[in-house]
Amino acid sequence: MSKEIKVALLAIVALVALYLGFTFLKGSNVLSSNKTYYAKYDNVDGLAVGNPVILNGIKVGQVKEMQLLPQEMNRVKVSVELGKEVVVGDSTVASLSGSLLGSKTITLFLGKNSKIYDGGQELKSYTVASITDAFQAKALPVLGTVDSTLIKVNGFLNKDAKVSIQQTLLNAQGSTEALKNLLLMNQRNINQITTNMARLSSDLAVTSKKFDRIATNFTQLTDSLKAAPIGPALRRMNVAVGEAQTAMTTLNKSLTSTSGSLGKLINDDSLYNNLSATAASSNNLLVDLKENPKRYVHFSLITFGGGKDKTKKEVTKKPNGEVEIETKKVQTAPQTLVPTDSVKKD
Repeated sequence: MSKEIKVALLAIVALVALYLGFTFLKGSNVLSSNKTYYAKYDNVDGLAVGNPVILNGIKVGQVKEMQLLPQEMNRVKVSVELGKEVVVGDSTVASLSGSLLGSKTITLFLGKNSKIYDGGQELKSYTVASITDAFQAKALPVLGTVDSTLIKVNGFLNKDAKVSIQQTLLNAQGSTEALKNLLLMNQRNINQITTNMARLSSDLAVTSKKFDRIATNFTQLTDSLKAAPIGPALRRMNVAVGEAQTAMTTLNKSLTSTSGSLGKLINDDSLYNNLSATAASSNNLLVDLKENPKRYVHFSLITFGGGKDKTKKEVTKKPNGEVEIETKKVQTAPQTLVPTDSVKKD
């Protein structure tokens, strides 16, 4: 085989590979068994060759070609390539919709088909109004109104009004400069205020921690009170208070009643009178005994003989704490107690 034939074969293979690669990059696969359908739209702004065709959220094909139709008022014929497993018919609708970023896709909506397509047929088309289109439809009249309003405002602002506005702006600029100078002059005070605010913030942080600890302690206290057996204690206290009230009621009845001893002791005047008379008699007796002791008792001591010597111990405690015991002999004599006079009564 000559070199020319080899070069020719290599060129043919390269051209075929280039064509296949180009069609593959465009989104078409020459060797695939996919079917091609088309739909017509008035405007396909944002749609490009290779954009996906969606069915129930899944990509089942792609845009293969777009062609302008001058004879049909410049409508656009869009060819789509679908997988062979996708069954379309006379009820299938190819809806053109867009996203927030501006790109558009074709979404298929399947229905009950009376006729099944096998490729090359036209699908029903529908264009969904995008957010951009709706915004433009609403914004264009508003922009026209704003434009006319600005024209009226410019006509209203004559030369005198412009001079007044310029003077106002100059005054505002002067006020700004004065405020700037005032801030510069009081920079030290402002720094001191900032420092005080920072110190106050730190103090508040410390105080907040203390409040947190107080809240924690209070929570623990409430939990302890909740867990404590307060109910039984209160019930026992109520029982004790009831018993005390009953006892006080009984005591009050006993004190006010004249049938018992305690009631008679408190309410009967005769006992008081008797006690008063007894006390008066005792007082008179003591006074008479003090004034005339010989009228009641008299004793004399008679000694009949000697006695025996006895020892007597005297215990003395010194100021320094020592205890001194001293033994002494004491001579005692027997004595006889003889009454000389009998008790006399008036």
